[in-house]
Formats: sequence, C-alpha cells, structure tokens
Amino acid sequence: MAQVKEKPSLTIVRSFKCAPEKVWRALTQPEALKQWMAPTDEFTIPVAESDVRVGGRYHIVMRSPDGEEHDVSGAYREVVPNRKLVYTWAWKSTPERESLVTMELRAAGGSTELTLRHEQFFDEEARDKHQQGWNSCVGRLDRLLA
Repeated sequence: MAQVKEKPSLTIVRSFKCAPEKVWRALTQPEALKQWMAPTDEFTIPVAESDVRVGGRYHIVMRSPDGEEHDVSGAYREVVPNRKLVYTWAWKSTPERESLVTMELRAAGGSTELTLRHEQFFDEEARDKHQQGWNSCVGRLDRLLA
C-alpha cells in the first residue's frame, strides 16, 4: 500500500483584547475584510464578498501596488457564530490547488484567542508564502481590533 504523503499546513495563534463577537465580525463582514485581508497596507481590496453560512461562498480580490490582482474564493464548510469558521481556499490562478482554512475563537478573560489553521497546501513553498501572508494579515487584523 502506498503511503499517503501528508500535505503541508500552518498554524497561527494570536490573542486580541476584545470579545469573540468583535473578532467574528472582522472575520466575516465584507467591510471589515476590506480593512485587513491583504498582506500589506499598500494593497487595496476592491472586492470582499461573504455569504457566511454552510455552503455559502466568499470572494476576495487583493490588488498590489503595481496593479496585480490576487483573487481568492471558496465555500464555507462549517459556521459556528463567534466560535468557528471553516472554509475552502483557492486562488483563481490555481483553482486545482484547493486548501482548507479553519479559524477558531476562544474567549480568554477579556481577550479572544484566534487559532488559524491552513491545511492541505500543494507544497512547502505554497505553505511558506501563505505563512508570511497570514502573519501579515493577522497583524493588520490586530490593528483593526485595537
């Protein structure tokens, strides 16, 4: 029997000094997504759409300073308001490379702990690029929620 090679994944844990409901809104509302869901402040987000329900879809377009567009979309697999969001992730340029994002929120005192897991990457290079992108996005989310 051939051994199944485990696909690369990443996990980021960050704490925010606010209630889970505020973090949830930032993760799910288009106007909030436009403020943090890009790797740097120089990017703009002309498109952010989300239909937050199981089977609903989201679509985000990030535009780099040189005008290049990075178009990502997917479907929500699990939605537990203020607690857990699971969705597929696929770039328009490589739709066959679908991966999976899980965001879990846990109230901790007056803060909320976010655990972001992104799994089933095509290869280590894709994981490493996303690790850098997500760390930057989460930093921007932190500033939004502060």
